[in-house]
Amino acid sequence: MIGEREKKFMQHAIALSRRGIEQGDGGPFGSIVVKGDEIIGEGWNQVLCENDPTAHAEVMAIRDACRKLGTFQLTDCEIYTSCEPCPMCLGAIYWARPSRVYYANTKEDAAAINFDDSFIYREIAVPHEEKKIPLIELRDEEALKVFQQWVGMNNNTLH
Repeated sequence: MIGEREKKFMQHAIALSRRGIEQGDGGPFGSIVVKGDEIIGEGWNQVLCENDPTAHAEVMAIRDACRKLGTFQLTDCEIYTSCEPCPMCLGAIYWARPSRVYYANTKEDAAAINFDDSFIYREIAVPHEEKKIPLIELRDEEALKVFQQWVGMNNNTLH
């Protein structure tokens, strides 16, 4: 059930989205990471000020939270974001493994203001050689050796 707690955290994410556009940092997107009742990570779109196409609100909030927690996973955390995550952010969210994500605006709302990710969703299913940016396999034995070295190190924590 959505209660006052969730509404309060969403308002914080929305305030970050507003702050970001007023500062000229990037698009109208804000996000926070919450553990229990504490905000442990904040982010807003900083694509313009950082000259970084990956500096989306969710990615920035995840980076901030992970740095503060000293871990690469957000177990038992929630993410609040002012808009439904784009494909890149959705991937980052799955890698971070929070327990849930709350969002305000939809991807259709974002598309209506020229933040349309539908072409990326379509491209995922296209064969590599037919993509707008072709993915070209270039096999190399040394690359496989590094994978084998990793397996030999018996370090399976980074899946």
